[in-house]
Amino acid sequence: MRAFVITGPFAAEVRDVDAPVAGPGEVVVDVDRAGVCGTDMEFFSGEMAYLHSGEASYPVRIGHEWCGVVTAAGSADGESWIGKRVTGDTMLGCGKCARCTSGRQHTCADRYEIGVRHGWPGALAAQLRVPVRALHELPADFDPTVGAMVEPGANAMRAADRAAGGRVLVMGPGTIGLLAASFAAANGAEVHLLGLNLDFARSLGFTNAWTAGDLPDLPFDTVIDCSTAASLPALALDLVEPGGRVVFIGIAEEPSLIDSRQLALKDVTAAGVLSGSGALQKTIDVYASGAVDPRPLVAATVGLDEAVNVLSGRRDPAWGEAPKIHIDPRR
Repeated sequence: MRAFVITGPFAAEVRDVDAPVAGPGEVVVDVDRAGVCGTDMEFFSGEMAYLHSGEASYPVRIGHEWCGVVTAAGSADGESWIGKRVTGDTMLGCGKCARCTSGRQHTCADRYEIGVRHGWPGALAAQLRVPVRALHELPADFDPTVGAMVEPGANAMRAADRAAGGRVLVMGPGTIGLLAASFAAANGAEVHLLGLNLDFARSLGFTNAWTAGDLPDLPFDTVIDCSTAASLPALALDLVEPGGRVVFIGIAEEPSLIDSRQLALKDVTAAGVLSGSGALQKTIDVYASGAVDPRPLVAATVGLDEAVNVLSGRRDPAWGEAPKIHIDPRR
């Protein structure tokens, strides 16, 4: 089958590779759609932290935001999934350690991450091998665009669900930021956005969209940092109300610093979000209800041969300002 392979910093190609074979407790999915995110771009540039910690190494087959149809099973527990349209969890814990057995499998020290950690091949390929336990069935009326937006949506959902309600400031209006803002608004919060280029966010109906120069002096009950700027975690702590919450989901390329004295003296609750694990089904349900529609966030869907351009940041101006690009690995 055809698969996209990153062989080193700024080096990648589409290759013919062996098709996956499902083992016990696994299925094979024919991939309909895969999203490209900042983590994938960091693998392409060589900046991804796992490459430096030894948790990943080249060659890497990326792709952890996906949907498709189950076409083969490696054991009886997967046979009922054949023919179903699915997406799945990126985080694959060992299933045996204390973290896994207490429901925190996404923090398992020995976890695989599909398309990211310890070499589990990702979804920028015609087919993908996935454990049955990671699968989530998609409604029949979900198109591939919605299906491939479940995983990033679940990350944003977890961030929004940690908000204290009231007035929420979302920093960084990219895919995760806009989804987090959408889920927070669906939860009844008054949502504000802070960013640089805000035209697209405003086009989605976010009228409270500000730059650093015009951000109003308002009490924010929660600040969600979805940015990749090392300076913004400290700003989030500055802006949040005493007794409020700060949620960190964006990851900067370099360490970001906060003043822990301020955290304590303001009695602020700080939370981190690693993945969408635990929120995939809720995200599917919210999408199905129509309360949040992720499709406007997808600028274009291109073929596998265009993945290098996407990872390099080369965008066709005709795509507009929407932040997400999808790959159809069969094109």
